[in-house]
Amino acid sequence: MRIETERHVIEGVLQLPHEGYRSRTTDFLNAHDGGFLAVTDAHVRWLDGSHPEERQDYVAVSARHVVIVSELESLGVVEDAEPPDLDDLPPAA
Repeated sequence: MRIETERHVIEGVLQLPHEGYRSRTTDFLNAHDGGFLAVTDAHVRWLDGSHPEERQDYVAVSARHVVIVSELESLGVVEDAEPPDLDDLPPAA
């Protein structure tokens, strides 16, 4: 996902719900109008070139500052992993 604000371009992963009406990018953004978008594996660039590009594991982007959003690619649906069976874990020491 590429997110542009007035000062930055942020490229990274924005995880959308895989079902329901918020699974579309526009619906997801509209639902988070007053909140923050969690972007992982983010590359942050200042539009004025005043700082070098940074790579961050996680950034929170204020949805109200978003000017343009574009989908670069789909990573597909990530299924939730089943929790481990607690009976299979070794006893605590």
